[in-house]
Amino acid sequence: MTIEAFDVVILGGGNAGIGVTGPARRAGLSVAMIEPRDLGGTCPNRGCTPKKILVAASQSLHDIERASAHHITVSKPRLDWAALIEREKAMIQDIPGDLARTMARRDVEVVRGKGVFVASSAIGVGGRLFEAKHIVVATGSRARPLPIPGAEHMITSDEILSERKLPGSVVFLGGGVISLEFGHIYVRAGAAVTILEVLPQILPSMDMDAVAQLRTESERIGIKIRTGVVVQRIEPASGRLRVVFTQDGIEQVLEADRVVNGAGRVADTEGLDLTKGQVEHVNGRIVVDRYLRSTSNPRVYVCGDAVPISPQLSPVATYEGDIVGRNIVDGPHHAPDYAGLATSVYTVPALAAVGLTETAARESGSEVDVHVNDMREWFSSRSYAETVAWSKVIVDQATDRILGAHIVGHAGQELINVFGLAIKFGITAKQLRDTVYAYPTFSADLKHMLGRA
Repeated sequence: MTIEAFDVVILGGGNAGIGVTGPARRAGLSVAMIEPRDLGGTCPNRGCTPKKILVAASQSLHDIERASAHHITVSKPRLDWAALIEREKAMIQDIPGDLARTMARRDVEVVRGKGVFVASSAIGVGGRLFEAKHIVVATGSRARPLPIPGAEHMITSDEILSERKLPGSVVFLGGGVISLEFGHIYVRAGAAVTILEVLPQILPSMDMDAVAQLRTESERIGIKIRTGVVVQRIEPASGRLRVVFTQDGIEQVLEADRVVNGAGRVADTEGLDLTKGQVEHVNGRIVVDRYLRSTSNPRVYVCGDAVPISPQLSPVATYEGDIVGRNIVDGPHHAPDYAGLATSVYTVPALAAVGLTETAARESGSEVDVHVNDMREWFSSRSYAETVAWSKVIVDQATDRILGAHIVGHAGQELINVFGLAIKFGITAKQLRDTVYAYPTFSADLKHMLGRA
């Protein structure tokens, strides 16, 4: 077998891997990218990008629901689900081809297939063998497997984004981001939705008060949420599916047209033969130093979902990919800075967060001021007839710096980035309060979120 030599071999053609190619090719390094599916990976093809098209439709239905508050009379809307899915597919269909042309312009060799380690510096794919000075693991994520009898009857978000027929009823197993986001879409489209979560709280990593606000709104629009649930099995039932679970020690049964794995995602490193590559890993995520380099094999860098120190988010993957590319070119000198990293759960309204939860802030030992606001009676909220408008901002008493912010509704998915900038660059609460914002806007409420009378 002929050995093909490259400076850099990237396992994965998603946002993280593509991020590596910019710095590497600008420095004149030879690059091969190995990808078994579509270029772009999960986010643009099977995740956040197509999902937001459905979220936009859900937002429109939410706006129509509130039309009467503005003295607008409308008839009951009807969503053509099949046409919506066709719109989603049409909007993303060119992404893999566009990215392929970008890789061609960068003179990156794209290899179709599943790459595996055959040695610490060599990758095999199909009948080809690649020797590399640097190997990058950027293989993205996959749905978390659930060890439940009958799990093969479940679908994932991939199928939700492809099914042309709207199911009449859906049960989500797991109360994470996937379940909440798609639950809001489904229930507004007319499906009955139930979420079953094993833990006492849905979205367990997020601020509990913010989650409580979102849960109340989710239940208001018709989503049934049950926590402290242990699913026993999934079984066919006359063309439908039956979910058998226990809650408070009592066995119960739900039937639905679809059961969705909403338990989140895990790093897609299974089958890479990391041991043969001398790459230390724990639960599928690779042990790295502060420069995103494998601690056991310095030839190997990691970016995206297999990094154990960062959240599994598309913009984070792109950011890490660029850092890895620069470290390959310059040597290991660039460390990621995750301060001020904002995120949103794209329900309608959204839950947005950045920095520490209140619990984490108090556990850190800092003396904090916690500003909590129910903003539904604020003029801005009433103008748009918001159904939920709530914020919590956590400020360090000693430094006046923002430690965390959590917003439900009130354009929180946009405003949260201001708090992210404040955290990253040390902008104080006083400086945010003293800034003059365009009015009337939701942004103008930032100073009031921080306790200004």
